Amino acid sequence: MTQPSTHIAIMRLLDTYLDGLHYADSGILQEVFHSDARYINTVAGDYCNLSVPEYFQLLEERVAPADSGQERQGRIVAIEVGGPCMAFAKVEVAMLGRVYNDFLTLLFDNGKWSIITKVFHYNT
Repeated sequence: MTQPSTHIAIMRLLDTYLDGLHYADSGILQEVFHSDARYINTVAGDYCNLSVPEYFQLLEERVAPADSGQERQGRIVAIEVGGPCMAFAKVEVAMLGRVYNDFLTLLFDNGKWSIITKVFHYNT
């Protein structure tokens, strides 16, 4: 995969990721998360380290920002490709009264990019 096509593929993945968060839709997010992915909240007192199915269950229980009338507010801060099968993305998302800083480790596996770890912190 060439460098420009790698960045395009990662940008598309991140756009889908932001849609999935905005609609709190595990079906959308299932497209971008690797089945072995981890979801890790680093906020003191709110720490958790979940599997993808555990994360999706949490997601399904929340009110989607779209359903509460919020506009999608997310931006890609950085993308760094570390090799043919590894990349990193930093994404900032404002929703649910918080600003989230997501560090996403990406893996190229089975012909596509996917999120293998989501480590994040939020501020109110």
